[in-house]
Amino acid sequence: MVDRRNKPSALATTPGLPPQPQVNFSHSNSRVTAVLPTGDSVEILLYGATVISWKNRFGTEKLWLSDAAKLDGSKAVRGGIPLVFPVFGTSPDHAATSKLPQHGFARNSRWEFLGKSTSESTGPSDSSVKLDFGLSSATLDDQVKSLWPYTFSIIYSVTLTPENLSTSIVVTNDGDQPIEFQVLMHTYLRISDISKIQVTGLEDSEYIDKVDAAKAKKQSGAVTITGEVDRVYTPAKGPSSPVVVTEEGETVFSIVRDNLKDVVVWNPWTDKAAGMGDFEPKDGFKNMICIEAGSVKDWITLDPKDAFEGAQTISD
Repeated sequence: MVDRRNKPSALATTPGLPPQPQVNFSHSNSRVTAVLPTGDSVEILLYGATVISWKNRFGTEKLWLSDAAKLDGSKAVRGGIPLVFPVFGTSPDHAATSKLPQHGFARNSRWEFLGKSTSESTGPSDSSVKLDFGLSSATLDDQVKSLWPYTFSIIYSVTLTPENLSTSIVVTNDGDQPIEFQVLMHTYLRISDISKIQVTGLEDSEYIDKVDAAKAKKQSGAVTITGEVDRVYTPAKGPSSPVVVTEEGETVFSIVRDNLKDVVVWNPWTDKAAGMGDFEPKDGFKNMICIEAGSVKDWITLDPKDAFEGAQTISD
């Protein structure tokens, strides 16, 4: 057989498409998982559209999830990123939301998976995936509709890149009367040791201290956690200036907000953790801190046919 010097190269050496993010359903189609070619991953429950896991390429978990969290849709998830809407806490004096359960109904409703979109990537390092979830007045159960009888639609998007995790919400008033609401992303960040944590970016900011009779106070210096903390900050520097969590001087998280003017800092500490049946282990408060981007100090008023958009981006 004659050897042809100029024979075509083998097909196997032909450059193919770069690896793409993989999106899969599991647990009887109740969970959506996305994995980037780099190995970074995110997992979301359709119940509440709750992000329950965010891992970097090394498999290190970035979110705190209680060992006793209910992931079967029987109650709101303790941990991850529960979505608070349309009321933060309870508001018995606010007529429109006075009948709603704590933190509203978004985190207790089953959302619809609307689809995925991925970036055009030239390699694994710049790939990303966006997962969209929907909730509307048309899909709410009748009991919730009776408590909050407004016509609305929400698109909640979770975007994963090798550098960060973003969550964004678009609320549209589809009715013919104004809607008043609050919204918050109740993010539980996983840390190694709460005693070594500092939160910066809140210096000189006004806050409501819910542990001290809801007194109005002003932050001086970095925030450290030495007991139960439940504070609603309105950062003086605005949403685009990062709120940074450091551990022994090293940055472990940086949170930037878009159109969400408030930040809640929460850690239940010993007694509050002991009193929550779904908070496990009971000393888990040492390994978590909630830095919650939202708009909760006042009410957002959304006129008919208008839309509100807010977002956070968490970098590790």
